[in-house]
Amino acid sequence: MRPYTTLSCAVSLDGYLDDASPKRLMLSNDADLDRVDQVRAESDAILVGACTLRKDNPRLLVRSEQRVQERIAGGRTASPTKVTVSDDADFDPSANFFTQGDVDKLVYCGHYGFDDACDRLGSAATVVDGGHPVLMPWVCHDLAERGVERMLVEGGGTVLTQFLAEGLADEMHLVIAPFLIGDSRARRFVDDGHFPWRRDSPAHLVETRAIGDVVLLRYALSDRCPLS
Repeated sequence: MRPYTTLSCAVSLDGYLDDASPKRLMLSNDADLDRVDQVRAESDAILVGACTLRKDNPRLLVRSEQRVQERIAGGRTASPTKVTVSDDADFDPSANFFTQGDVDKLVYCGHYGFDDACDRLGSAATVVDGGHPVLMPWVCHDLAERGVERMLVEGGGTVLTQFLAEGLADEMHLVIAPFLIGDSRARRFVDDGHFPWRRDSPAHLVETRAIGDVVLLRYALSDRCPLS
């Protein structure tokens, strides 16, 4: 048992999630960010990896006031539950992940870092002992047990690799930016791994859509994904 899971990311033409500079590189545009906001609004949880939390300092909130009000009218919180996964959970409790939005924040932490993480984060988040090592299938099962039916995974590369390699995703929204990075020091979309979707068993392309100067490719990754 696991939530219906959508992977969402934007990459350059040569497959990079970012460049090598300390400043976050914008690979999308306003219209596509609004599309992602709609997917957020339809989700019960948003998951990001530890590196994304530290580097990008994301808020992970629904931005549209209309969508916020629709969620509240439906008896839901203004934004989905925030989730991250880390062996040691060495996070700054003043980060936006913890301070922005009146929603639940879940931190899945490795067993040996659990006590320190609880002391460090205090009431800023619920820290969950994920064992050693923290296994993503178990995280997904635990989220389902907590009532998460639909989850959006927004990166980064390590987390995307884990979900793809473990076959834990139902669909992927891949946005292609109209430029190249050309720097091998930058972060690629995924790491090395053995993935279910290979040349002899490709993912099914469900939709292509031009959104201004970027292109959305939506792939079905499981038979739970509607093909329209």
